[in-house]
Amino acid sequence: MADLPLNSSSDASHQSSTEHPSLEHFWMPFTANRQFKANPRLLTKAEGMYYTDIDGNKVLDATAGLWCCNAGHGRKEISEAVSKQIKEMDYAPSFQMGHPIAFELAERLVELSPEGLNKVFFTNSGSESVDTALKMALCYHRANGQASRTRFIGREMGYHGVGFGGISVGGLSNNRKAFSGQLLQGVDHLPHTLDIPNAAFTRGLSHFGAEKAEILEQLVTLHGAENIAAVIVEPMSGSAGVILPPQGYLKRLREITKKHGILLIFDEVITAFGRVGAAFASQRWGVIPDIITTAKAINNGAIPMGAVFVQDFIHDTCMQGPNELIEFFHGYTYSGHPVAAAAALATLSIYENEQLFERSFELERYFEDAVHSLKGLPNVIDIRNTGLVAGIQLSPNAQGAGKRGYGVFEHCFRHGTLVRATGDIIAMSPPLIVDKREIDQMVNSLSDAINAVG
Repeated sequence: MADLPLNSSSDASHQSSTEHPSLEHFWMPFTANRQFKANPRLLTKAEGMYYTDIDGNKVLDATAGLWCCNAGHGRKEISEAVSKQIKEMDYAPSFQMGHPIAFELAERLVELSPEGLNKVFFTNSGSESVDTALKMALCYHRANGQASRTRFIGREMGYHGVGFGGISVGGLSNNRKAFSGQLLQGVDHLPHTLDIPNAAFTRGLSHFGAEKAEILEQLVTLHGAENIAAVIVEPMSGSAGVILPPQGYLKRLREITKKHGILLIFDEVITAFGRVGAAFASQRWGVIPDIITTAKAINNGAIPMGAVFVQDFIHDTCMQGPNELIEFFHGYTYSGHPVAAAAALATLSIYENEQLFERSFELERYFEDAVHSLKGLPNVIDIRNTGLVAGIQLSPNAQGAGKRGYGVFEHCFRHGTLVRATGDIIAMSPPLIVDKREIDQMVNSLSDAINAVG
């Protein structure tokens, strides 16, 4: 890749544009708070592909915020829609009440969703979407006369948010071990699909590992199909470091779950809305689950919001009893929040008008070639990619796991590019508006960091 000069505004001599706040009182999430506050990274503005930090330096966003801002930053269409809605009606309840914009959004979302998933339940985050989906599975089986189906099956290295339901079916040890005594009972896990010895540096989906789906048959034999409510997996495990499904793996999970009457839940909080080259990973890889969880890019990260997509038969089965009784005792104060819904409607229009899902697919090969150019750099042991997302895995250094990854992340930021570090895996997931020059720039920045950190 051609070397590109750093943005001149990243010069360390640039004068501070904003007063530094006190860092004393905010207990930050998923952050080494003491480390951060000793050397903070503070962002104050965002537009297009760039953040601006508190000292006025431009930072190229190679992460779409936190997998959220697929349409880029500072979209006037979204801010204007939010402003208009908050002036007309700031809040309305969704318990025994309604407002038109939530129903309009649900209809627009269903136009994008895989076939059969025609019902939408609104949440405020991916974590809430997952807990909602798990409850829906239990509701369905009980209403269907199979109340013994209460067991869930997740997957090792899976991330399904931070609710107790989500960390129970999730498979990231650091998220689970401090709370292990309070996790849901009756949860088992499939093996993960990461296979560096056989599939390192694969472009797209690997030919190795589809047979790991067969472990589900063993778990069915162990626990009994009559006791299993649902299997939940991410089509692509993003938070664990961009772990992709082997070819045929998701299809086989679908076949096994259908055979045994088990619901299949796809957690698409990261993959939905264009990340892997289609509106949903389900569509990109041709496998339709029973429930899909979403959040993040649903409204470009503008306001907290999530949505759970449900097959008609699940919804219809739960619609039992007298009409005046609540069918599903679940929900959130902000479900279908009118201002969040306005942001989502504006976002969906941007996706459609600018054909950003198609753009993600069209840029896939260029992005793939760019990130795979990092092969051969010091300590790079694997590169994985699909759509506009990639994971570059580094070997741990002698100081411990995660040290090298953090060093690369820190170097990239100080030199004008924001990447994401998960242990010793660097993830890149730029906004779908990215162009080829910006892809080159972020890969060059990552290359420099890998060489510098060693």
